[in-house]
Amino acid sequence: MGSRSETIETGLNQYAIGPKLRRLRLRKSMGLVQLAKHTGLSVAMLSKLERGVMYPTLPTLLRVALVFSVGLDYFFNPEPKPTFEIIRRRDRLRFPEDPDAADVSYFFENLGFPVPKRRFDAYYAEFLPVAAARPHAHAGHELIYVVTGKLLLAVNGDDHALAAGDAVYFDSSVPHSYRNATRRSTAALVVTSP
Repeated sequence: MGSRSETIETGLNQYAIGPKLRRLRLRKSMGLVQLAKHTGLSVAMLSKLERGVMYPTLPTLLRVALVFSVGLDYFFNPEPKPTFEIIRRRDRLRFPEDPDAADVSYFFENLGFPVPKRRFDAYYAEFLPVAAARPHAHAGHELIYVVTGKLLLAVNGDDHALAAGDAVYFDSSVPHSYRNATRRSTAALVVTSP
């Protein structure tokens, strides 16, 4: 029985009805006594609702919603959670630049793949000491930070040498390609935006 009530409480807590009610009241600079007069509910009950000690019935919630001119749906949309995701190394997948290429120039790992509605994409890239990657272009902007080694970046036909610690930011709709400038692998952080 305790487990079922804990499940119900956890399910109700995700909606944060009490904090939403309090936020509505404070936005209108309204005290509990004033809200009690408008809703016909007691100050004690409203206080318990705001603190999450008690959960409202639908008719009780409708009384409050009418005072603030909001629909019941205002209370039943879960509170948005701030974006926070840890992407463990062991969970990332390593992909070749082009799975059909005979000589792969680099491998990459998407560092934010599980994050929904990302505002940018970040990759860990390992550039191998082979031929340059094929030129490509994509919408948005790109930032590259070289972690180890040396990288030659060709942008619109111009070569730019980047050493460990160097960074470059450019319009990625311009054709560009990468080439490792050492006999060992070169690692870089690549960030792209739509």
